Amino acid sequence: MGMVAASASAVGGEEGGIARRLWIKFRDESVFALYTPFVVCLASGVLDPQSFVHCISQDVYFLQAFAHAYELAEEYADDDDDKIAIRKLRKRVLKKLNNHDETVREWGFELPSDSISDNATVKYTDFLLATASGKVEGEKFRVKIATPFEKTKLAAYTLAAIGPCLRLYAFISKEILALEDPDQSNHIYKKWVDSLSSQNFEEAALQIDDLLDRLTVSLTGEELNIIEKLYQQAMKLEVKFFSDQPILQQTIVPFSQPHDPAESNLSIFCDFDMTCTAIDSSDLLAEIAIRTAPKTDMNECETQLPQMSSADLRTTWGVLSSQYTEEYEQCVESIMAIEKVEEFNYEGLCRALEQLSSFEKRANSRLIQSGVLKGLNVEEIKRAGEHLILQDGCKGFFQEIVKRENLNADIHVLSYCWCGDLIRSAFASRDLNVQNVHSNELAYDEFITTGEIIKKVESPMEKLQAFNDITKARSKIGEHFTVYIGGSVGDLLCLLKADVGIVIGSSSSLRRVGEQFGVSFVPLFSGLVKKQRELIEDCSSNWKGPSGILYTVSSWAEIHAFILGS
Repeated sequence: MGMVAASASAVGGEEGGIARRLWIKFRDESVFALYTPFVVCLASGVLDPQSFVHCISQDVYFLQAFAHAYELAEEYADDDDDKIAIRKLRKRVLKKLNNHDETVREWGFELPSDSISDNATVKYTDFLLATASGKVEGEKFRVKIATPFEKTKLAAYTLAAIGPCLRLYAFISKEILALEDPDQSNHIYKKWVDSLSSQNFEEAALQIDDLLDRLTVSLTGEELNIIEKLYQQAMKLEVKFFSDQPILQQTIVPFSQPHDPAESNLSIFCDFDMTCTAIDSSDLLAEIAIRTAPKTDMNECETQLPQMSSADLRTTWGVLSSQYTEEYEQCVESIMAIEKVEEFNYEGLCRALEQLSSFEKRANSRLIQSGVLKGLNVEEIKRAGEHLILQDGCKGFFQEIVKRENLNADIHVLSYCWCGDLIRSAFASRDLNVQNVHSNELAYDEFITTGEIIKKVESPMEKLQAFNDITKARSKIGEHFTVYIGGSVGDLLCLLKADVGIVIGSSSSLRRVGEQFGVSFVPLFSGLVKKQRELIEDCSSNWKGPSGILYTVSSWAEIHAFILGS
């Protein structure tokens, strides 16, 4: 999603109203709430009841703030239908407030008589009431409300500060229900989860969304930007609320936290193409060669470095790409012809992927012979790396690792990429000091490529060898934990060898080949809930691979939330 449109006409459209578009835009924020120790423990059914009671005791302060904010919003709204809708929302909140103690008892718990609002609750309720009272300000903006006409905007601003709260609770409850674990069906927090995923709760959330859409129709582009900032700030404060909930037990998340930095170390391994990046580096390097090549064949000119014309390069690259795709698919089908196994068979997978190793090496040899990568300037390659688009959330994840001084972690990039300079430039330009890049390199004559590749990491077997060499060295200096993040068939061996293998992306061939050899693919949140239950019930949770289980994610936000927390 891009920025909220700068005109009222952009509020509607195929994507829905502004409320839905803002939820989609900031949905990654909600992932950080889902992966908090509180929510993971709650979803597993083993959350300490004292922690749960503390959390729901804060509902009173939220409901009181909602009721007062709705009262002010109704006063400011200038449309009778909007006033009626806001009044109905306020009545719903007052009813929940009056019945809160009884509802909690129906859930099987009793609220303490001396509960007080915690710091995270105060920060959100203060923000909400300040917004509803006309003190609209955030980290990077401040709005003065001086005239009665300007006050009409406050109803919209108030709804923008309330909407994320209900949406976040509904999201969390639905994610928990979607686990569909038979052991989860009767855990002690199910009534609470059911109440948040009920039709009544969903109706309230939809009413707020509908109101926000209507109240923003006449707003200017600048005012819509304020709506967006308020919505994001409210979401951050709600995530902070969940992350700050006191936990009285050992937890499985964040993954980096349980390990004593003085006695253990963590290695993060990551593929590059289509894992960190939004495009394949091979296409990018070929495009640089085509773009910088002369329009006509340089053999016709006086030069010491014969080079194909851009048209010839494009044709040659097209042939190479088509041949690579065709042979890759044939290789995968050949692997799939092997008899499928029921139990995880790592050795069998290793033997099968030797076919892929041979194929990758043949493809690189053809590339060298073609001369496609001859004549590239190293500075041009580095500039391309600086502008390379990374996947959403990838940059923030690595930046957080680099800046955390108390985290004893190192980062290794393992890639088939032909040019390590491209990878290093992509990270260095984003203030990421990722020195451990394990990939192939282009050969240079001074600053110009010769067309040769210095072959270091061409295949799944060579990736695995690099992984094993690094982990062996790191294990000599203390307890060592490994996470591998990848998304292609070539990553399978490393993914399975790591303590935690995380699959990002939607490679059908990776899943097909993995399942052929008994690999299980488990959504990360679901896997963490199961691990948390094992940790509490069995007093242990063994991450050490290979277990034959890989964890799937749909975004880098999930990886960040799991490993580092919010």
